[in-house]
Amino acid sequence: MATDALTLLAGGALAQLLPLLLGPVLTRLFTPQAFGVFTQFTTIAATLAVVASLRYEQALPMALDEDDGAALLALALRVLLVAIGISVPLAWALHAGGWLPLPALLPLALAGAGLLQVLMLWANRARRFRALAISRVLQYGGGALLQLLAGLLLWQGAPSGVEGAWALVAAPLVAQWLALACLLRPAPRQGWGHVLAPAGAALRLRMKAMARRFKDFAWVNSPHAFLGTAQDAVAVALIIAWAGDPAAGFWGLALRYLKAPATLIGSAVSQALYPRLAAAALPEGRRMVRQVMALLGACALALALVLVLAGPWLFAMVFGPSWREAGELARALSPYIGAHFVAAPLAVVTMAWGAQRWAFRVALVGQLVFAVALAAGLHWGGLVGGGWAVSAAMLPYFGYYFWRLAHWTGPVATASATGQGSAA
Repeated sequence: MATDALTLLAGGALAQLLPLLLGPVLTRLFTPQAFGVFTQFTTIAATLAVVASLRYEQALPMALDEDDGAALLALALRVLLVAIGISVPLAWALHAGGWLPLPALLPLALAGAGLLQVLMLWANRARRFRALAISRVLQYGGGALLQLLAGLLLWQGAPSGVEGAWALVAAPLVAQWLALACLLRPAPRQGWGHVLAPAGAALRLRMKAMARRFKDFAWVNSPHAFLGTAQDAVAVALIIAWAGDPAAGFWGLALRYLKAPATLIGSAVSQALYPRLAAAALPEGRRMVRQVMALLGACALALALVLVLAGPWLFAMVFGPSWREAGELARALSPYIGAHFVAAPLAVVTMAWGAQRWAFRVALVGQLVFAVALAAGLHWGGLVGGGWAVSAAMLPYFGYYFWRLAHWTGPVATASATGQGSAA
């Protein structure tokens, strides 16, 4: 178990670090406008991909019977195929409304991301952790390397303005399909043809049974996951409407780097906290949550102070002078980023305490507050004003969330995999 966890952690860390390390080079090869187009495309693609198979793939590790697992895999792949078909007219409709650049690439992006989600959970079920780690490195690190190669080729041929955005978008799509190659084994017991070919009567009956058994993944987990990613898409759409593509590029780059510590540290903290909370009585669980909050809060305060004091200078030095405004945005978002740093690992608390539905309701309120604050700030103060408005509005929201977790009095139930549990 420890070896498996270390393999996944090492692969995840390398997969996250490679794009972050290559970012300062990419920002000198591509303009903020190109990054804005990239951010707009990827946020929409991610919003659709997260529910492309209605989250049925999340139940794959729970299907212990081999035939049930194959039926669930077949169900997830068929739902994904329908989603890909729907994405073709949807892409052009979004493009016609000015919401989506490069519409021809959306079905390809949805297919690659959706297949990766399904096959990663299939590999997890088979405990192929090394293959999972390699696929993550290929997906994220390979995508960044391909972006770098494309940027160098474009830079040598002609200046890469917004027209070079296609390379930023296409490179990760190629990397996704390379990562898929690592996850094709093991095949289902009766082979891939059995789950991909037109289903016989026995398989249809078993797929229907799996759809009923795991219906909460489609009806509870999917809306929660969709709304969580839709917040990013709505934010980018608002920024482009008020401030244009360069501002979306600043926003995307700033959040990518500012949320990286929460991603890297949060996963380790949550993995250690989750099993202990699930086994602990409520008073002991509250004590652990308060300790984690205090430790993360101290780190978050230091991070926020660095951004307030030196954010613009750091971004200009690391990414180039044209990205100084991203540093101004980082300074404005620093209180929000600090609170998010504390909240991200605490998503497992409501899962361990069986309070996913409460967390879903709270998250809906938070997403509405975030969108309204950003729109008001953009209207009155531009991009940086939007950042300060988000920080001012989200601090009370996170304060309520932290207080409720630290003083939780609701019933503690065995966690079921029906929700994400995140309020961030």
